[in-house]
Amino acid sequence: GLTEIKYEERAVQQKDNFGNASGNQYDLAIDGAFEGQTIVVLQFYTGENFDFEKPKAALKEKGFSVYRYSNAAPSPKELEIALSKACQLWVISSSTQQLNDEHAEIIKQFFYSGKGVYIWGDNDPYNADANFLGKKLVGVTMSGAFYGGKNVGFKSDSTTTGMKENHLITTGLEYVYEGITISKIEDPNKQLIPLVYSTDGNVVTAIYENQGQRLIFDGGFTRLYCNWETAGTGRYVKNAAAWLVNYERFGELVLSDDLK
Repeated sequence: GLTEIKYEERAVQQKDNFGNASGNQYDLAIDGAFEGQTIVVLQFYTGENFDFEKPKAALKEKGFSVYRYSNAAPSPKELEIALSKACQLWVISSSTQQLNDEHAEIIKQFFYSGKGVYIWGDNDPYNADANFLGKKLVGVTMSGAFYGGKNVGFKSDSTTTGMKENHLITTGLEYVYEGITISKIEDPNKQLIPLVYSTDGNVVTAIYENQGQRLIFDGGFTRLYCNWETAGTGRYVKNAAAWLVNYERFGELVLSDDLK
């Protein structure tokens, strides 16, 4: 099956300044693969000129369109209508909770139906909805304020920092930027698989994958607008979206030639 592909054997010809393969052919999915698919973004944190334009442009390369609500949540009914046309939901937390139990119920149904969810928080207190939804969906939270600001490579058995190797989301990456001030993920029941360990050895990004349900829980939303050009954030975002949409369902049409 597709999951047995050995990614590390892909020959990379050109590297960018940060050591990642340069060229969209090294992304997980081909450009335009997800034409007609929509990602709903609830962006509650909009400080520091964070306008979601860079992630939006990267996602557009793969065909995803972005339907974004900023600062405040739509009504539960409006959210339900938006999600009925979407392949995934991204929530970017702020310091005050915007979502209520009714929203959570709609998001839960969306998630249980096999649609992807990306929950982004950051250092305390910018994780109000991340923790509200994290608890509701998979029983996890995030907390703390750790200074990051570095690019991390792959984690080996002997290191405490870096990305999980051989995962679809890290296809074509050698390094990823961890975010600036970040939270660590608290996962009492070990529901999630760590994807990125930050330079302090805490888990900053983790993934949930169970019975066709996929979710990413991330304590470093600063990555979406700080140092975007550093270390492959564009590719990371595109790969994460391709993974969340369960790209395997789209068959081989969407895969990069290198992955076939």
